[in-house]
Amino acid sequence: MPLVHIELVAGRSQEQLKGLVKDVTAAIAKNVNVPEERIHIVLDEMQPDRYSVGGILKSDQ
Repeated sequence: MPLVHIELVAGRSQEQLKGLVKDVTAAIAKNVNVPEERIHIVLDEMQPDRYSVGGILKSDQ
């Protein structure tokens, strides 16, 4: 059972997230030769004021 953990800064639409998990699932099924129904994906969304790059909060960009 593949388990994929994806961390993202919050702000994407529900449709974008659905597309992401669909595409990631298909890629894993194809390349690892496992049925899609056995693939688990966890999306962890971080708030922009709780994530920084280069010392600058994403909420300040």
